[in-house]
Parts: sequence; C-alpha cells; structure tokens
Amino acid sequence: MYASHGYGFCIVESTEAACAIGICGLAKREYLDCADLGFAFLPQYWGKGYAHEAAAAMLAYATTDLGMKRVLATTRIDNTDSQELLEKLGLRFERLIRHPDGDRELKLFALSQRAPAA
Repeated sequence: MYASHGYGFCIVESTEAACAIGICGLAKREYLDCADLGFAFLPQYWGKGYAHEAAAAMLAYATTDLGMKRVLATTRIDNTDSQELLEKLGLRFERLIRHPDGDRELKLFALSQRAPAA
C-alpha cells in the first residue's frame, strides 16, 4: 500500500504499556473510490480513547499532509462502537454497500472537505 499509494497502516503503541495495542491507517480498496480509514485494537484497549486519538491523527494526516478531500470508512452493520467513533470524528453515514465477497453489507461513512465559502 505504501509503495503504490504512499499511505497504509501504522502500529499504534501505548507509551504507558510500552507495547503495540493496535493498528490504524489508510487503505485503498478496489471496491471504494477513495482512501478508507481503518483501525483495530486489542480488546483490552477498547473504550480507552486510543482509537479516537489514532484515527483523528490519521484523518489530520490524510487531509492536511496528503491533501485528501474525501476519506471513507466502512463498518459491519452491527459495529455501533466504531460507527459512533466515526461520527465523533466527523464522518457521516452515506449508504449501505455490499462487501465484495458478497457475504455481508457494510455501512459506508465519509468525511468530505468542503471548499471555503466565497
């Protein structure tokens, strides 16, 4: 992903625990037209704010450093924790999409940067 698009996933570490606790980053999936924000954390680190901190930093990097005008994210329909996090970060639900494997539907969220009003 880094070689072809210049971005990918990063390990998220806890300075307190001095260990890897999850991953967060951007992917370019064939079935989506823009970069996709993704994250996954070990269960013992859920609900502690790590995902929010890492995802917010990744979105800032995507929009500021990489100049992305639109960033997507998908969740399983029943993953309300991730959906709430995405909404806190400013992404908005757009529609349901079919996973390319065809075995499930996903909720598609998007963050779009609007041009300043003239």
